[in-house]
Amino acid sequence: MHLHRMPGLVQRLFPDCLWTMPATLPPTLYLTFDDGPIPEETPFVLEQLARYGAQATFFCVGDNVRKHPEVARQVLAAGHRLGNHTYHHISGWSHSRAAYVADVARCQEVLQPLQPEARPLLRPPYGRITRALARQLRHTHQIIMWDVLTCDYDPDFSPEQCLATAIRLTRPGSVVVFHDSLKASRNLRYVLPRYLAHFAALGYGFEKL
Repeated sequence: MHLHRMPGLVQRLFPDCLWTMPATLPPTLYLTFDDGPIPEETPFVLEQLARYGAQATFFCVGDNVRKHPEVARQVLAAGHRLGNHTYHHISGWSHSRAAYVADVARCQEVLQPLQPEARPLLRPPYGRITRALARQLRHTHQIIMWDVLTCDYDPDFSPEQCLATAIRLTRPGSVVVFHDSLKASRNLRYVLPRYLAHFAALGYGFEKL
């Protein structure tokens, strides 16, 4: 089962999280890329975005930023925004609140020198966060979820299926999740260029959060 669109009930249970953006004219999409930055995939994403003058948000694993700071700097140099995806890509469902908050803080320590922000963005890995965590972290971070999940990381989901489903579910103002990761590489490299071309041809713009 591929849960591409988060049910409205879940969204209402987490009012502290941002799920989608208001529809505008011309229509705008908010592409996000989780799990990087890595030298194998992130530069490909940057090349595709540049073709369409597209801006995006990259939710970074802190340990990847530590290992590949030059790739994180490439993202910023291209005009995109970095967000926090915890330091070790951990689930808010399987760690104590204290351990999770500490992992978020450790990720922010490596992001802050690159992109100083008073209230940075945070995306919980897997979308797994408790209501108590969300209430606590909203004071230091803006918590970003999504309304379209491409499932590009799923090896059982063909590139053609991935593209068709992502296009079908996208609406003006959608926050769309891709992954600049090795696991997602096959689908990402097929879907992203075609997704951008499709919506650019329809007059959509692409902005960072």
